[in-house]
Formats: sequence, structure tokens, C-alpha cells
Amino acid sequence: MAKIVGGIVTSHVPAIGRAIAGGLQEDPYWKPFFDGFPAVQKWLDEVKPDVVLMIYNDHGLNFFLDKMPTFSVGAAPSYDNADEGWGIPTLPSFPGDQDLSWHLIEELVGKEFDLTTCQEMQVDHAFTLPMKLLWPNAGESWPVRTVPVCINTVQHPLPTARRCFKLGQAIGEAVRSWDSDARVVIIGSGGLSHQLDGERAGFINKAFDLQFMDSLIKDPAWATKYSVDELVELTGTQGIELLMWIAARAALGSVDQVKHLHSNYHIPISNTAAGLMVFENLD
Repeated sequence: MAKIVGGIVTSHVPAIGRAIAGGLQEDPYWKPFFDGFPAVQKWLDEVKPDVVLMIYNDHGLNFFLDKMPTFSVGAAPSYDNADEGWGIPTLPSFPGDQDLSWHLIEELVGKEFDLTTCQEMQVDHAFTLPMKLLWPNAGESWPVRTVPVCINTVQHPLPTARRCFKLGQAIGEAVRSWDSDARVVIIGSGGLSHQLDGERAGFINKAFDLQFMDSLIKDPAWATKYSVDELVELTGTQGIELLMWIAARAALGSVDQVKHLHSNYHIPISNTAAGLMVFENLD
């Protein structure tokens, strides 16, 4: 059976891509953010995953307000990104793993999750930036196959934190039941607290962010006690992206199954609280 080697949760904002393109990793504004990643890159070199299962949210590149599935899974042979208008260079195609994709789809539907299955799919900065941050020297060929899992955080009604936690648990069970010797890393991409528009534009809640990050170590279901409206109030309109962190952490298993290896937190990056955590599975 397949093995989940661990998980990574990280923030994404388009400005990260522009900083990478501009070689600004040592710039004083960006350095505290980029300094969090060498330890993660070293860990990935050690555990050598074969597949990335990326839980992220689309920002209108693949889905728009007229068609916004709650949960979707990519089942394509490869995934491309495109110019989103942020000045981020496009990256080479990401190879898919259709065998895992279809196994995941069958298992999740069997557990009564209603999915949109995407046999063609574009991926935006929420997917591409973590990949570039974690494998900065990949060049034209990524060292891993990928499976995109997209959660709606744009068009209300949004799935609850509790529902996303259950989705993550089901994803973890599905990956572990996959008849393969592949090593899989789960990535959750989004957050943390930020609001980019409206009366609270620029809102960041450091105290809640740190409490939430600590909960992923000690009590991964902690945030599921909050409603979507409460989480938006606590983290900002776009801070609801922490749903991806909740799902990714749930996929890894219980506190006894997971070891916390590394964290980084820095504010602000493009009016966003940027967090990073790495967990290794013990089973």
C-alpha cells in the first residue's frame, strides 16, 4: 500500500512568484519568509516523495463564479498554469498521477463526498507557488507526480471546517488504501489571516494564527468548532483559506501518528500572514 510520508502547509500570494522571478529571496522584506524553506527542502530530499497531493483553492483560473464546485479532484495526465495577470512566470507542466486520482475519486464518492472530476484542469498560483518554493531547482522536469484537490473558498456557501476535516480524513484513508508502493506527501496551500478588500482590508490576526498553528500539533480538529462566518471574522475574508490546512492536517492522522518538524511565521507578506509547517508521519 502507498505511504504518506508527511505533510506541508504553507501560504501563497502572487507576490511570492514575482519575488522569486526577481531574485529577491535575500531582500530584507522577503528574507524572513524564504528563510523558512531550506529546512523543508532538505526534508523532502531525505524522504523523497513520489507524489504530491495538493489541497488548494482556485482563484478563477480554472473555476469562476458561474461554476464553482465545493470539492474537485484533478484526473488529468498533466496540469498547466497560465498568466493570471500578476506578472508571475508560467512554470513547466506538472505531471499527474491518474491512477491515484481515480482511486481517490472512487474512494471519496464511496464515502458520500460529491466531487467534480476534472479530466482537464489548469492550476493557479495556489498550486504552482508551493511547488516552486519546495523544489526551486526543478527546472523543466518536476521530480514528483501530482494530484490537485480543490476546495471552494470563493463563492458562498463554503464548506465548513468540520466538513473539510472529514474530507482530509477520507483523503488520508484513500491514499493509504491505494495499491501502490508510492510515497505521498500531502500539501495544504492557503492562508493564513488576511483580507484584501472591504472595510477590513489589511486585517491580520497574529494571535489567532499562532493559536491555530499550535492546534495542528496538539489538537488538529480544534478549528472545526468555528463556523465559516466565525472563521472569516477571526481571519479575514481570504483567511478562510485555512480550510486547506485543516484538510491537509486531517489527512495525516492523529497526534500519535504525526511528528511536527518545522514551523515559520512572518508578517506581512503582501498584506498576508505567511505561515509554514512540516509534519512527518510516524507509521
